[in-house]
Amino acid sequence: MISVAEALQRVLQHKAELAIEEVDLLQSVGRVLAQEVIADRDFPPFDRVTMDGIAINTQDFASGTRSFPVAQIQAAGSPQTSLSQAGHCLEVMTGAMLPLNTDAVVRYEDCDLQNNVASVLLEQVVSGQNIHRQGSDKKAGEVLLTSGVVITPAIIGTLASVGLGKVKVYQVPKVAVCSTGDELVEVHASPLPHQIRRSNAFMLAAALRQENIQAALFHLPDEPEIMRQRLASIIADHDVLILSGAVSKGKFDFLPQVLEELGFWAVFHKIAQKPGKPMLFGMLPEQKVVFGLPGNPVSTFVCYQLFFRPWLRASLKLPQVETQAQLTQPITFKPALTYHVPVKLQNVNGTLKATPIATTGSGDLTSLLDADGLLSFPAEQDTFAEGTAFPLTLLS
Repeated sequence: MISVAEALQRVLQHKAELAIEEVDLLQSVGRVLAQEVIADRDFPPFDRVTMDGIAINTQDFASGTRSFPVAQIQAAGSPQTSLSQAGHCLEVMTGAMLPLNTDAVVRYEDCDLQNNVASVLLEQVVSGQNIHRQGSDKKAGEVLLTSGVVITPAIIGTLASVGLGKVKVYQVPKVAVCSTGDELVEVHASPLPHQIRRSNAFMLAAALRQENIQAALFHLPDEPEIMRQRLASIIADHDVLILSGAVSKGKFDFLPQVLEELGFWAVFHKIAQKPGKPMLFGMLPEQKVVFGLPGNPVSTFVCYQLFFRPWLRASLKLPQVETQAQLTQPITFKPALTYHVPVKLQNVNGTLKATPIATTGSGDLTSLLDADGLLSFPAEQDTFAEGTAFPLTLLS
């Protein structure tokens, strides 16, 4: 049995080398960027009017002119015009190119526009007023984005602005989620007294959808030969197997033996943690990865969050997220195991406070309903004081 830290280190040593694919712009939302993005022109590409109003030359205003006859209108999307007569102005619209020979925009709200003459009501007008200067955000040729970032709506806007209708992203692995156990029935079924519905597989599939992975769902019976045949077919079509159940020491936990017959070698089996002690992790031929998660729902969820998600982030070349939260009440836990506790979070004056959620054990799926994160307590201690900070795994 190895520590949580060593288990995570071994998992990350077997990250996947994911290929790069090109997808349509809107299909890239939530994916991980796999290219550098360069500004193909200045941002903004011209001196841009930021308010509807009139464009003037501030030298005219400084010389005492307050009433400006309107020479013409500069609309957004129209070629740049020019102010040719001193003491005049041009009406301009938000987003328009600033007319030549003007250097300030006075809002309509700060003018009295009568009979095609705009009288400025302000005591001061300064050069650059209400103008977004060309290149003030980024210059042509500057790096806007580097690879290894999750594509957000704001990034989509940036990609569109530089003309990228197709975007290079890292491929996500093909993942199979396999539940195990003859006690499990389908979601729509009415379970007998000795049966339960197979919730773990759907919980994992939902978590994977948040990572933009559409997992395939399978169920394996507690029959070694059938399990072996089905797994052989599943392995052939997928890069990663996430298995729920059948990895402990029960008489019907055949999974490790069956996997071994299919060429599996274990990187580790069992972690000094609660919940999730029986977790199995290893490799199959052709660099295929297996996460064998314990069958109790909280154990399944904890192991997915603490080990699969960091593995996926590492494979996608994303940085690992490390944060802490302060415990709001003392906890005692005697076994020499890392203790993962679902917590409710609150931000108090910039400090994350974590309140443990009452649970009856690793089978209590409902304890996760209000959880914002998992607080992990080190195996070297058995008492944990209120106000002390511990590592936090966020669940969003």
